[in-house]
Amino acid sequence: MAEVQIRLYQEEDHEEVKEVFTLGMSEHIPSSCMHVLKQPLAQMFLGCVFCALLTSSMSILLPVLAVTLLLAAGRQAVSYMFTKYIQTCLEQDLRHIQQTYMDPPNACFWVAESQGRVVGTVACLPAEKDQNFLELKRMSVKKTHRGKGIAKALCRTVADFARERGFRGVLLHTSVVQTDAQKLYEHMGYQKISEFSAPDAIAKLTNFRLMEYQLILKQHCN
Repeated sequence: MAEVQIRLYQEEDHEEVKEVFTLGMSEHIPSSCMHVLKQPLAQMFLGCVFCALLTSSMSILLPVLAVTLLLAAGRQAVSYMFTKYIQTCLEQDLRHIQQTYMDPPNACFWVAESQGRVVGTVACLPAEKDQNFLELKRMSVKKTHRGKGIAKALCRTVADFARERGFRGVLLHTSVVQTDAQKLYEHMGYQKISEFSAPDAIAKLTNFRLMEYQLILKQHCN
């Protein structure tokens, strides 16, 4: 296995960082579509449409076609939600990584590098809700390099950074469809402290929920 180095972000990493983030977020579109289909409201709606058209048209073709079109429209809506989120991030903190994460004293951005390529990212900055905590952000590892301990190393890097600066712990947010991320964070000692609906209207309609996790650093444990 090629050696992986966790190092500080450099300006020349910018395009690769954006690529890792974009690909990582886009991977959640299929699982998000499945999440929507599992919702009782979505199942009831599709079932009602199918039965109503079947009864009125006395043909199987029309209801099948209608449900297929509705499924395609649903996937487009989910894709739009993720595309909008990705674009917002690329235009905000990921457009100004140096100013957002590298210049402030209690923020940082790291990349995982393998064979001269960026294969993973993570960042942190003081949490808005509690200045005693850092917030872990922009955690992503390329699909081709998962299962090699890179994500765990990135998590430990943030925890060590927070501990060295005297923070009480680390907060982060993930979504209901990011089950692998949830398992990773729980393995690293994080505990889920809240769950809430995403602010986007489509997310609320599809019961797309976000989860907040918290890690209390050992030096602060009673």
